[in-house]
Amino acid sequence: MNQREIKALISLLDDEDHEVSQHVEGKILSLGGNVIPFLETEWEESFNPIVQRKIEELIHELQLSIMIERLQSWKNGGALDLLEGMWIISTYHYPDLSMEKLRTTIEQLYYDIWIQFQEEMNAVDQIKRINSIFFGVMNFAANTKNFHSPSNSMVNVVLESRRGNPITLCVIYLLIARKLGMPVYGVNLPNLFVLTYKNDKTQFYINVFNRGIIFSKTDIDHYIAQLNIKSKEIFYQPCTNLEIVQRVLRNLILSYEKTSEQDKIKEIEKILKSTLDDMPDL
Repeated sequence: MNQREIKALISLLDDEDHEVSQHVEGKILSLGGNVIPFLETEWEESFNPIVQRKIEELIHELQLSIMIERLQSWKNGGALDLLEGMWIISTYHYPDLSMEKLRTTIEQLYYDIWIQFQEEMNAVDQIKRINSIFFGVMNFAANTKNFHSPSNSMVNVVLESRRGNPITLCVIYLLIARKLGMPVYGVNLPNLFVLTYKNDKTQFYINVFNRGIIFSKTDIDHYIAQLNIKSKEIFYQPCTNLEIVQRVLRNLILSYEKTSEQDKIKEIEKILKSTLDDMPDL
């Protein structure tokens, strides 16, 4: 379909016949993401607020479809690149966000720690060195003032503000640690996301939300006992990149529940469902 035909379709968006306008919307959506630049141009040139609003809704719907397709493709490819998964989630709010810009930012953080890093240190001292830079010089910290803000789940916002929720701070910390060659992984605890340092000889845990404090399996035992829930192996062992992304999406749902944004809740639930494959909830 050429630009003139698309323009003709858009002109029918405010048709008084509801069936006509609905058919037009369906036709535009069927054209896929490639039609977004045309819609943006038409929005800029339109003086009709009804048409503008409908164009905004169509663009959002198309961007949502693109996001779901990207996420499914990432998942089907093995969910190997955690930063890519976090980038896809951030495009929900920031559809034009550059993946390469995120990668460059993480590379710079890694380099700034690497130049002060000593591989011959033992594991605990290595983590303490990262902590001193990550929470000191770099000034990353828990966003306790706006804990439930959706922006805490957007990795680009957290990289810029240096404030985030447990899981997004953990992701940034994990990405740097892995670049340093460290066996650091995410762990799905109830109500809290933490990291574990795990190899054949050593395993301990890192609470990034509490300035990287190091703790043990016994501490997790006590935490689970305080919550009065049954202990599960997943509370102690590394989780997958896919599970991390799914938890970020669940956090987003909780954020929108706090602000009663029902449309966004439904959209994020739809995105989450696209990644589940009938998997049970954690």
